[in-house]
Amino acid sequence: MIMKKNIIYFVCTFFMLSSCSQDYIDLMPTSTVTVDYYYQTDKDFSDALIGVFASIRSQYNYFYCFGDLRADDSWIEFPKANYKTYFDLFTLNSADGLMNTTWQNYYQAIFRANTLLEKIESLDAATIPNKNRYIGEARFNRALCYFDLLRIFGPVPAVTKVLTVNEAYQTPREPVENLYNNIIIPDLQAAESSLPASYSGNDVGKPTIGAAKALLGRVYLTMGDFQKAESKLMEVTSLGYQLEGNFNDVFDYDNKRNSEYIYNIEYVEGNTTNGSMFTNEFAPASATFFTFFGLNGGGGESNNPTPGIMNLFEEHDIRKELTVGIHGGFYDNDGVFFPILATTNQTYTKKYLIPTPAGNASKADWKHIRYADVLLMLAEAMNENGKTEQAIPYLNMIRRRAGVSEYPTTLSKTEMFDAIELERRLELSFEGHRWFDLKRWGKAYEVMKGNGMAEFMTVFPIPLRQIQLINDPAILPQNPGY
Repeated sequence: MIMKKNIIYFVCTFFMLSSCSQDYIDLMPTSTVTVDYYYQTDKDFSDALIGVFASIRSQYNYFYCFGDLRADDSWIEFPKANYKTYFDLFTLNSADGLMNTTWQNYYQAIFRANTLLEKIESLDAATIPNKNRYIGEARFNRALCYFDLLRIFGPVPAVTKVLTVNEAYQTPREPVENLYNNIIIPDLQAAESSLPASYSGNDVGKPTIGAAKALLGRVYLTMGDFQKAESKLMEVTSLGYQLEGNFNDVFDYDNKRNSEYIYNIEYVEGNTTNGSMFTNEFAPASATFFTFFGLNGGGGESNNPTPGIMNLFEEHDIRKELTVGIHGGFYDNDGVFFPILATTNQTYTKKYLIPTPAGNASKADWKHIRYADVLLMLAEAMNENGKTEQAIPYLNMIRRRAGVSEYPTTLSKTEMFDAIELERRLELSFEGHRWFDLKRWGKAYEVMKGNGMAEFMTVFPIPLRQIQLINDPAILPQNPGY
């Protein structure tokens, strides 16, 4: 979704970016009259949704820290005194700046969605022709934010309207079950009923009914409601999506919306505000590497493939070279090997590796939901529902494309689960899934305790800044252990 312009908002709440003042009260609206004036035309609401998405897009530049770097397929090969290393080594604390930024980004998007929903509710569809669609987009994005927030922090404040300062001070953390049942699921169900199957023109890239169904299927799977997960994900298989014939084509950013695309967090090339950081962040600090691959800027040396994930791939797995690169260097077009400096990371993923005009201004998107993920989630739900034999063909669709041997139809339920876990790692690594997979399987501590994880670290700390602002543990307590 190309961002045509930045939307300036004149309303803040406690949950918005606090670049204003250290005082909580200074985050309140400065001009509600201006806001009331703004929300009048169809275009006003279309532009407002760009503002909602802008906050989410900003946050997803760092989503790999939560979804990948925290788990066992990714690491900081050469630790440094920065937040990325703290994520990797489980030394993160509540005062870390990224924790507060994460909280602010998501609640800023929620605030903007809530504002839009309040302003559009009383308006006639004759005035706002796309009213239902805008409501669906806003609720999809709000559900996405709350789903991420609860997976990261656990219980969080449930805010579904624009708050007064007193209401903000008194809004407690909401149980996870309530967040699912009162916000996330109803929002996605509403999005299902109001979003289109596809878009045209400048609207291409916005959430569709397929995105809503796929995200709802992921929600049900995370909740352990396998019957509903199977039913919802099966609906996605009837919407016309299919696996790309060539795995590498999934990561062709000149053809972002291929047959496997369901929903991306999209970025714009050449713009350090709207561009993505992934290409630079995941590259080694090597001038030779940058020259050959046409990169500009510097290498972030982060999200490096671990020896563990590199050794999982079979030799002839088509996914291997693009997913985990070549250890210690790269081959040019003539097959000549070029080593990279021993002082930088020796591994790298090429899923986001494309020529860039400037540092952190890549057009490499974050693949929030793609069809391969849907097939693997569906196979998992079916297996949990005792339909192992019926689930195996969905798993084998992934294997067949990878050019490796398919699984036999005689797998037991346990063997099938192990196969699904392996295939999710091989297919989806560095796309933000592994840590959250380990969490929902109850395996995070078992797998990561040797890397410094304590048992309480299945959730991240509530940002210290937010704890200090509320200053009432009965309303906003810190997560145990932090």
